[in-house]
Amino acid sequence: MQRILTAAQMREVDRVTSEERGVPGIVLMENAGARVYELLARRFSPLRQQRIVVLCGKGNNGGDGLVVARHIAVREPKAKLQALLFADPSELQGDAAANYRMLRGVDFVPVIVTSFEAWRESLPELRSATVIVDALLGTGLSGPVHGLLGEVIRDVNARFPLAKVVAVDIPSGLPSDSEHPSGESIRADHTVTFTAPKIGHVFPPNCERTGELTVAPIGTAVSLLESNPEFHLSLLEAGDFAELFAPRNRSSHKGDFGHVLVVGGSRAKPGAAIMTGTAALRGGAGLVTVATAAGAATTIVSHTPELMTLPVAETGDGTMAAGAFDLLWFERKTVVALGPGIGTQPENQELALRIVSEARLPLVVDADGLTALAAVEEQNWNRPEKLVVLTPHPGEMARLTGLPVHDVTARRVEVSREFAARRGVFVVLKGHRTLIATPDGHVLVNPTGTPAMAKGGSGDILTGLIAGFLAQFPESAPALVIAAAVYLHGLAAEIAAETEQTLLATDILTTLPRAIASLRD
Repeated sequence: MQRILTAAQMREVDRVTSEERGVPGIVLMENAGARVYELLARRFSPLRQQRIVVLCGKGNNGGDGLVVARHIAVREPKAKLQALLFADPSELQGDAAANYRMLRGVDFVPVIVTSFEAWRESLPELRSATVIVDALLGTGLSGPVHGLLGEVIRDVNARFPLAKVVAVDIPSGLPSDSEHPSGESIRADHTVTFTAPKIGHVFPPNCERTGELTVAPIGTAVSLLESNPEFHLSLLEAGDFAELFAPRNRSSHKGDFGHVLVVGGSRAKPGAAIMTGTAALRGGAGLVTVATAAGAATTIVSHTPELMTLPVAETGDGTMAAGAFDLLWFERKTVVALGPGIGTQPENQELALRIVSEARLPLVVDADGLTALAAVEEQNWNRPEKLVVLTPHPGEMARLTGLPVHDVTARRVEVSREFAARRGVFVVLKGHRTLIATPDGHVLVNPTGTPAMAKGGSGDILTGLIAGFLAQFPESAPALVIAAAVYLHGLAAEIAAETEQTLLATDILTTLPRAIASLRD
C-alpha cells in the first residue's frame, strides 16, 4: 500500500530526508528527473523517433524538468528535443538553478519564454511534438493559474493533436490537496509522482486528469511514510495481496477454508442470495449455506447446486419470519453475510437485528441488513468485540449517519473514517474509488473498477467475496482481506467489461480467476 500525502506532508518528508537523513535535495531532484526519463524511454521507445518538448517552470518542478531534458540530451543525442524555460534564468534558485547550469554544461540551451508573444511565436514549431513533458507547476500550487502559464496550459490541452503528455509530479494547475478542480489544468496521459501519491492524483474528478499514475521512489526511506500516525490514507496496489493467493497445501480439504452463512433472499427475490453465496464460493470459501425463505430454497439450489440451503419459515409475503431465528444457524459456521434480499418490512428488520446482536461470528452486512441497522439506535447493534463489515453505497451511508447524501459524497473520507472509528467497524463505502475505513482510523482507497459495475447485483457479488475471503483467511489482517476482495472485485469487472453497457454482475465471477492469477504474476 502506498501512503497518500498532502503537499505539506510531502514537503516535511522531503525536509527530513535531506536535513536529518542526509540525502541532499539535489540528489532527490536528480532521481526524480531520472525516473521521468526512464518512463519516457519505456513508453515511447525509441526516443530518437519522437519529437519531445519539455516545458519547465521556475520552481523545483521546473528543476525536475531540466533534469529530464539533460538525460534526454545526453542519453538520446539523436532525439528531436526542445526545452522551454518559462522564467529568466536569474530567477532560478537552489537546485533548479544548479540543474539549469548543468543542462547548459552538456551543450544544451533551453529556449527562454517570458512573454505571451514569445510563447505564441514558438507554437507553430512546437505543434508537431509527439511527447510533451509538463514540468511547469508542482504540488505547491494554490488557486487557479492565470497569466502566461494559464495560456500555456490551455494551449497544451487544445493545440497539440499529436502529443502524449507526461506530467512531472502532478499535472500543472491540478490542486495537490483536493479532489475538486480549482481552474484549468493539464490533461496528462501519464503522471510520474515521487515517493507517494497525493490526494489530487487519487480521488475523482481530479484523478481523471493524471492519466496513468506512476509512483517512483527517489531516495526517501520507507520508514518515514510508515511510521507517521498522521498519514492515515493509503492507496491499494496489486502486490499487497499476492501472499494471500499463494498455492494451497496439497493436503487441504474444504474444512480448511471456512463455512459462510448467507442470510438473505425471499420467495420473490432469491437472486441476491444466489449471487452472494456463489461469490463466496467462487472467492474460495470451502462451504456456503444460504439461510433463506423456504419458498426460495429450491430456486437457489437449482441455480447453483454447490450451495447448501437452510429453509426458514416464511411470512405471508414470502420473506423469512423473525420467529424462525435459531442460534443453531451459526454452528460450525465461520462468517455470516447478512442482508441481500432479506426484505425491509419490520419483521425482516427484526430478524436482521437479532442476527447482528446474537451472532458471535465475523459479520458482513449489506443491502437490507444496512436498512435495518439504520432504523435503530447505535447501542442496539454496535458490538465492537467482533468483526463487523458494513458495505454501504452513499445512500445507505447517508441513512446510517443521518447525513444528507450530498454531504456523504462530498466528504467520503471524513464520513467513513469517523463512522468506522466511532462504531468499531469496517466500512466499505462503495463508489468510484471505493473506500475501506478501519476501526483504527485508516482509510484505504481502491483504484480498480469501471462504470460498467453500476448495475444491480454488483454489491451482492462484493458482499459474497468479502465473506468468502474472511472465511478462508482467518489468520490474516482483516483490513488486508477486505481490501483484497474490493480490489479483485473491481479488477475482475475491468477484465470482464468489454463494453460498459453489457456487463452483468455475475460476469465478474467469470473473470475473477484471471484477476487472482494476475496478482500471482
